[in-house]
Amino acid sequence: MTIETERREADCLGSVSHAVEERSSFKMPEPVKKAVSAFAKKPKTQEAEEGSSVVFTAETEKPDAKVKWQCNSKDIASGNRYVIAADGNKHSLSIQAITKEDATVYAVIAGGSKVKFELKVVSKPEALAEAPAEAPAESAAEPQPAPAPEQTPAPPPAETPTVDQTAAPPPDAPPAEDGQPPDTRQDLTGLFTERPQSGEVTVGGNITFVAKVNAESLLKKPTIKWFKGKWMDLASKSGKHLQLKETYDRNSKVYTFEMQVIAAKANFAGGYRCEVSSRDKFDSCNFELTVHEACVTEGFDIRAAFRRTSEASKKRSGPQSSSTDGKEDSGELDFSALLKKSSFLKNSNRTVQVSSSEPDVDVWDILSAAPASEYQKIAFQYGITDLRGMLKRLKKMKKEEKKSEAFLKKLDPAYQVTKGHKIKLAIEVANPDVDVKWLKNGQEIHPTGSKYIFESVGNMRYLTINHCSLSDDAAYSCVVGEEKCTTELFVKEPPIQIVKNLEDQMVMKGERVELECEVSEEGANVKWEKDGVELTRDESFKYRFKKDGCKHVLIINEATKEDCGHYKVKTNGGESVAELLVQEKELEVYQSIADLTVKAKDQAVFKCEVSDENVRGTWYKNGVEVKSDTRINITHIGRIHKLTIDEVKPEDEGDYTFVPDGHAFNLSAKLNFLEVKIDYVPRQDPPKIHLDCMGRTAESTIVVVAGNKLRLDVPITGDPAPTVIWTKGEKASSVKPSDGEETEGPTSSWTMKDGEVVTEGDGRVHVETTKGHCVFTIEGAERQDEGVYSVVVRNPAGEDTADINVKVVDVPDPPLAVRVVSVGEESCIVQWDPPLYDGGQPIIGYVLERKKKKSYRWMRLNFDPYPETTYEAKRMIEGVAYEMRVYAVNGIGMSRHSLSSHPFVPVAPTSEPIGLCVDDISDTCISLKWRRPERIGSAELEGYGVEYCKEGTDEWLPATEGLTDRTALTIRGLTTGDKLQFRVRAHNMAGPSAPATLAQPVTIREIMQRPKIWLPRNLRQTLIRKVGDTVNLVIPFQGKPRPQVTWSKEGEPLKPPFASVRNSEVDTILFIRKTDRQHSGKYDLQVQIENVEDTASVMLQVVDLPGPPEALKIMDVWGFNVALEWKPPKDNGNCEISGYTIQKADKKTMEWFTVYEQYRRTNCVVSDLIMGNEYVFRVYAINLVGLSQDPCNTKDSAYIQKTGIAYKPPSHKDHDFSEAPKFTHPLVNRSVIAGYNATLSCSVRGIPKPKVTWYKNKMDISNEAKYRMLSKQGVLTLEIRKPCLFDGGVYTCKAVNASGEDIVECKLEVRPQIAKEEKKEAKKRED
Repeated sequence: MTIETERREADCLGSVSHAVEERSSFKMPEPVKKAVSAFAKKPKTQEAEEGSSVVFTAETEKPDAKVKWQCNSKDIASGNRYVIAADGNKHSLSIQAITKEDATVYAVIAGGSKVKFELKVVSKPEALAEAPAEAPAESAAEPQPAPAPEQTPAPPPAETPTVDQTAAPPPDAPPAEDGQPPDTRQDLTGLFTERPQSGEVTVGGNITFVAKVNAESLLKKPTIKWFKGKWMDLASKSGKHLQLKETYDRNSKVYTFEMQVIAAKANFAGGYRCEVSSRDKFDSCNFELTVHEACVTEGFDIRAAFRRTSEASKKRSGPQSSSTDGKEDSGELDFSALLKKSSFLKNSNRTVQVSSSEPDVDVWDILSAAPASEYQKIAFQYGITDLRGMLKRLKKMKKEEKKSEAFLKKLDPAYQVTKGHKIKLAIEVANPDVDVKWLKNGQEIHPTGSKYIFESVGNMRYLTINHCSLSDDAAYSCVVGEEKCTTELFVKEPPIQIVKNLEDQMVMKGERVELECEVSEEGANVKWEKDGVELTRDESFKYRFKKDGCKHVLIINEATKEDCGHYKVKTNGGESVAELLVQEKELEVYQSIADLTVKAKDQAVFKCEVSDENVRGTWYKNGVEVKSDTRINITHIGRIHKLTIDEVKPEDEGDYTFVPDGHAFNLSAKLNFLEVKIDYVPRQDPPKIHLDCMGRTAESTIVVVAGNKLRLDVPITGDPAPTVIWTKGEKASSVKPSDGEETEGPTSSWTMKDGEVVTEGDGRVHVETTKGHCVFTIEGAERQDEGVYSVVVRNPAGEDTADINVKVVDVPDPPLAVRVVSVGEESCIVQWDPPLYDGGQPIIGYVLERKKKKSYRWMRLNFDPYPETTYEAKRMIEGVAYEMRVYAVNGIGMSRHSLSSHPFVPVAPTSEPIGLCVDDISDTCISLKWRRPERIGSAELEGYGVEYCKEGTDEWLPATEGLTDRTALTIRGLTTGDKLQFRVRAHNMAGPSAPATLAQPVTIREIMQRPKIWLPRNLRQTLIRKVGDTVNLVIPFQGKPRPQVTWSKEGEPLKPPFASVRNSEVDTILFIRKTDRQHSGKYDLQVQIENVEDTASVMLQVVDLPGPPEALKIMDVWGFNVALEWKPPKDNGNCEISGYTIQKADKKTMEWFTVYEQYRRTNCVVSDLIMGNEYVFRVYAINLVGLSQDPCNTKDSAYIQKTGIAYKPPSHKDHDFSEAPKFTHPLVNRSVIAGYNATLSCSVRGIPKPKVTWYKNKMDISNEAKYRMLSKQGVLTLEIRKPCLFDGGVYTCKAVNASGEDIVECKLEVRPQIAKEEKKEAKKRED
């Protein structure tokens, strides 16, 4: 059977996601420590004896962690049998008086971590001897040691007690890792809280399988189905041996479903499946039932198997019940039990004696080998009374399988195909013209579209199923006549690939997290894990799983710090990992409120900016809440909070505080009221500037943040009002320039006179004056606004000058030259250069971010500023390309991000090369070889480095410059006699691997090796070549030092014109460009080192076309035959003549026709010649090369004589075609309406043409004008014109000819018409 499948390749596509950049300030939140697991020590699986106690212990990372213990996914509370204790971070669970029901799966939960472990319960050793009937079902099938001859053991119980197989896991389950049992679930919905487990039972015993479903989260009662094998629904099989039960516990809301097998039989064994469904949720579980034969504990009488016993008697009396011989209806013959019991006795260690004088024999072997005449004697000898049952069994066993008459080749028992591919089922039938039918699950398949394609080629019949889906997983049959063959098709789902990978995420505490991936097929099942622990729908609904077509989403509501970790999604074809970081929400202050000094009637504005625009706050003055009124205005726009006081009064002076709601800190500032008193002096006063921050010292420098408003309020006095001139002449400096040092630069000036601006140099600059004050304002200070500002006040009484040093601070420039200097398996070391401009404030540190190359989402690596310019980034995925970028942080804030580093891939060095050994060695060189490392990793292997070291030193010298790509190397130029050690290391992007070193140093000295010729297998027999062919023989050999090679033919050395020879260190080549017959013969090869040699021989046979046969003669001519004879050719072409080709030709046309081909003899008879023609003949010789070039022709011709023949025409008897009339289609009873023409039709057959007569009520109507008789091609028609009620009756048609007659009749009913008036009345009644 041939199966053709189409394979498709699924391309894994990269994932693309979008990122959101968040603004951060220099006050970084505390770093989040990722919790890999909440447990420092996990409980392990333990084994305990029945009746003893056991203690499981666990240690948590945090001493105040809440721990919950579970048994079969149900919480455990302290009680009589369970004791739960906690001491700091140490927690324990004690189980007292262990029973077999305690053997199950337990779990301990702390935070988001869940650890599973198992308790295994073993029986006490003495329990088996005291109460064998209570042993587990597994022990029932094991053979017990034979009792002493004088002891008679008790018979086994007739029924095995019910065993609940759900209490213990399968015995062949693999050990759990890290205290966790293997996950045996087959679906991720997890409806089962307890699954049925595989079990074993003895024949006649009972067993119960239990499944439990928690309906607390289900909207509808679950539906359960039990299956045996793949299709058999056990709901219809309930009865004597199978019972299905269902119970419901209202307190725990758990459904318990039970399948009880009663009085198990051997054919109950096999695979079972339990399926549970509730609306869109589904879960299933597979389990096995093993049925063992009953244990025989005493002597076995083989004759009991041939006795008929009733089933009721067997149940009452057991194996030793008496039989009722001679009654056919008293029971059934159980010959299979005989064979099983006899085989059991053979395998056991007991001694079974059929009789006291004869050893144990197999009666079946004797009966099978004995002739039928000996059956009665053997039956009498061994006490067999049911001879009829014995003969039936022998006949059944000896019956051979009947060979199929319709099928030459049937379907295989089963086929398998991948989902989406196609499969071709083929059979071979005996009759090439027969029609076949294809069935699917018993229903005929019809050709619809391109799904099914039926083909018939000769005897082959094909069914092609395209685009196989899970619905095509069924039983298929091919029916030919009464025979059919059946197969089963299994559709295998292809592995589910992850098309779009998970993306790393960083969220704030309390936010919703959605981890999304996309798989290659809709409806696929995936498995979610966190730090290696599987995630399920727990009672708190912490995790939710969402499916949307090919998309799968893990949703975490209100993320906490415990949710940090690596999340993994798994399919049967791949996996994807992403990291989740949860950051605490801490309110950051971008701008604090500052102290103010204002005069009467001025405006005071307190302003602050925080990180969260949704945070509200309250303003207080001296501890009393400030309320808004006509003069006081409180505003909140985005992140900015303002308190504005218009027309400040002396009572407004005090301490003002802003307290954000929900945060335990406040911002405070002081409002100072400046009362300027100017006494009236009639005389003029010179102007005076009243400033406390004059000069260029660091203490007197005014610092302003870039982007904020720079406001210089200078109190001045003078009468009359002075003219104010502001000048910026040089760049600001944080230190006072030295004496005599002058700096020049661009200058700007602004002049105020009588409150009006005389000159203004920039649109951002505003100068205003009030009584006693001059205010200089720059909107949105920039870096170039830094410098020394001079103010000059003049009036007729004099002038005054003051310098104000202004420093503009800003966030720093981005760091420079971000580079990755080294990588590891899951880490890298990144370096960068400090920014060129620090923003006027010292650099506090740096913040780093990374992202996957194909992603747009950046993940922050540190939350506190990192002070160094070298950082080791960890917890990356090997083989994934990453990029890095860096922010600089000073006292003002965080810079823009730097340029991204070049993409890099975290990789680890490969494992060491394996299989390093010495391949060859001489006096000055050595050849080494090795194999590739077992683990290459995700980075490409760059090559191998080979080094050697002289014994007694530690200096390793490279054997070659650079790396080599090959796995073998020859090192030359070594010193003879040196003892050297060699090692090889594999190199990749991460550097060299661990070295592979020879077990011991090697001495550089050539080792003597005996010469040996390795003659190829095809040269061990005669080599045959045609004349003109090329001969090129390559024969390898070994030997050290290099041996001397000699070729000879028949004792003569080979010379170049005859043949060419080329020798190397390891092989020799014999080359003949164009062979001739003289090259045939024996060629001897000799390999010699000193006085040691090895020889080999090659036989070469050069063959050519043979010569023509000789002496072809016509030996005799008789009838239509000619006898020929000839002799073999003189030249056979140096090979055996394999046959001859004989041809004939008519002398008239001389066209040659082949009579015989590959004819072995040298004489033949040519038959079937045409009389009157004259023939000539020729013969070709054939050998291995082909036909001889020239034939051998006959010298004479053969004439076929004519003979007189009288033609006698064949005589034959005329066939009688006469046939009696017979109606092939009878008349049919009819009912017609009066007044409408009616016809009666039938068909008749007969030779000669019969005479037809029509009758009505046995009266001839042939001459009636009312009737019309028609006859055409054997179809007879009687037409009745407008029949009335009197035309009804029995009509008969009679056909008569010389061979006989035939009659057919029918009834005609004529119904009256309904009058129009009656119709109208009926219509009115209906209305």
